[in-house]
Amino acid sequence: MRRVLLPPTISADPPPAGMQVLDFGGATMGTSWSVRVAVAPPLRAADLQAGLQLELDRVVAEMSHWEPGSDLGRFNRAGACTWHTLPAAFFEVLQYALGVARETGGACDPCAGVLVNLWGFGPTGRHDEAGFVPPSARDVATVRAGMAGRVVELDIPRRRAFQPGGVQLDLSAVAKGFGVDQLARYLEGQGLRHYLVEVGGELRGAGFKPDGQPWWVSLEDPLAVAGGEIAVALHGLAVATSGDYRKYFMQDATRRPHTIDPRSGMPITNALASVTVVHESAMAADAWSTALTVLGPQEGPALAERKQLAARFLLREGKGLREILSSRFQKMLEEE
Repeated sequence: MRRVLLPPTISADPPPAGMQVLDFGGATMGTSWSVRVAVAPPLRAADLQAGLQLELDRVVAEMSHWEPGSDLGRFNRAGACTWHTLPAAFFEVLQYALGVARETGGACDPCAGVLVNLWGFGPTGRHDEAGFVPPSARDVATVRAGMAGRVVELDIPRRRAFQPGGVQLDLSAVAKGFGVDQLARYLEGQGLRHYLVEVGGELRGAGFKPDGQPWWVSLEDPLAVAGGEIAVALHGLAVATSGDYRKYFMQDATRRPHTIDPRSGMPITNALASVTVVHESAMAADAWSTALTVLGPQEGPALAERKQLAARFLLREGKGLREILSSRFQKMLEEE
């Protein structure tokens, strides 16, 4: 059985006649990006490739915790009790991420970079490098104690952020999604409204292919789920998936995924294999898929219901997976 997820509304505007699909791509944020866009010739493909790459390069220059020279890198090294004016995009992403942190009781916190680094998922001292030793419970407790009371405040009118001292921002849970949205905005600014955009597996689509079909993508599925495959029509929608099966290491037969729960300082151990969120914004889908993963199989679905998020949870049970769907996700599904 194949299930399909359809957007609430579908535009009646067909793609213009004579369109062809062009493909673009490159590297960014330690991963790859790709764009498929339906265009009517003539079009300067080289200019479009350069423009798309430039949009992502700007995101990296502002928000990468891997680049010491980024605006985020400079903020992380700044002295205690200092205010910093941030670029508009950086400020927007940080403000959104801090909002998600508040709504989840700190389950997804952009200020928890020091914990991410401690567990070997940052730019240095990585878990896959020789000599890495996982932190002890005492190490985690010491780091969490050092983080206590250190709050990044925002001065919204002046677009400033307060560095209390020692806070290490990590926007990994939102930056890729924001990059997807930036590519979509760039394409639309060029008058291109039929496209599929992807950065590191996070996707957003709009309009139609030349054959009149929307941009169909299949949801990630680490194991076969009883309900069957789900294909999503990305027509004005974005999709992001967080999972424990991509980046992790094993410690004493325990899986240590890259998703850290800032509330405990530990990698998640809640048996969720993955969470997928479908949303109009790729940044929102990216952030909420991570947050719901950290919240786990009880708190996660409950919050998805309260916020009316279209979310799919895959819970490990024995050797298989059990699927949990939010009511909004379920309403968008049809069977073929």
